[in-house]
Amino acid sequence: MEAARLGTEPLDEVVPVPVAAPRGNPARAFLVEAGQLGAFAAGALLALAGSFRYAAEILRQAGILIFGSALLIVGMQLVIGGECALFGSYFTRAYGANGYIGLVTSICGVREMVPYMFGYVFAAKVGCGLVAELGSMRISEELDAMESLGIDPMRFVVATRIAATWLCVPFLFCASLAVHTLANYLVVVVQIAEVSQGGWEGAHWFFQSPSDVLFSLIKVMAMATTIVVVGMYYGYRARGGPIGVGAATARSMVLNLVLIHMIGGALTMLFWGFDPRYPVGG
Repeated sequence: MEAARLGTEPLDEVVPVPVAAPRGNPARAFLVEAGQLGAFAAGALLALAGSFRYAAEILRQAGILIFGSALLIVGMQLVIGGECALFGSYFTRAYGANGYIGLVTSICGVREMVPYMFGYVFAAKVGCGLVAELGSMRISEELDAMESLGIDPMRFVVATRIAATWLCVPFLFCASLAVHTLANYLVVVVQIAEVSQGGWEGAHWFFQSPSDVLFSLIKVMAMATTIVVVGMYYGYRARGGPIGVGAATARSMVLNLVLIHMIGGALTMLFWGFDPRYPVGG
């Protein structure tokens, strides 16, 4: 009666709407996303050729990167440098080889912990920030507006940030390595005072070479480039409003943590796996 009074026909049946679509094959989804990420990375690197016309934007992004992240990166290197020194002190003391504490600080810092700590902080601070920044630009249609004005977002937004990263990371690496070494000195020579300054410096500098520093810089550059590309990929493709941006940020952080260790392990094996150059073993 109510339906007839309103002039509508009653529904014969109500079809339930599923809350979430059923998930597909996880392996296929992984391969599809990996392919999309690879295509985005290739497009971003190819867009670098035309990004240098936006030199002002590159310098602006470099300034944001330095003033926004340098202090945090260097500060965490101070912390991990002290941890390396403490580990080296207790490790060599257990074997009665206190004079070789410089061996541990040299290998721990230059080859491993400086790149890894750099990658952790860079992923948390810069990578997640890029997801949020580009994600907000996507959902507010800023990227679409650029395309309507004839500006390629891959050049103006993505490629300029990669160029700024390459411009800043070598300087941030040098500052990180210097602060890390300072932390080694403060813990080994000043705090613990288990060996003299000359004894620590003799071993610390003897077991590293300029090639070790260069290889460490290559590791940091590879990690930083990967982090930036992954962060911008998830931000560039963000959908679903603020909730979608938050989910993309979380996914980028997880993937970056995995890739940091994959890159670090692969390059350590490549650079030092067949010629470690330290006096351990028979």
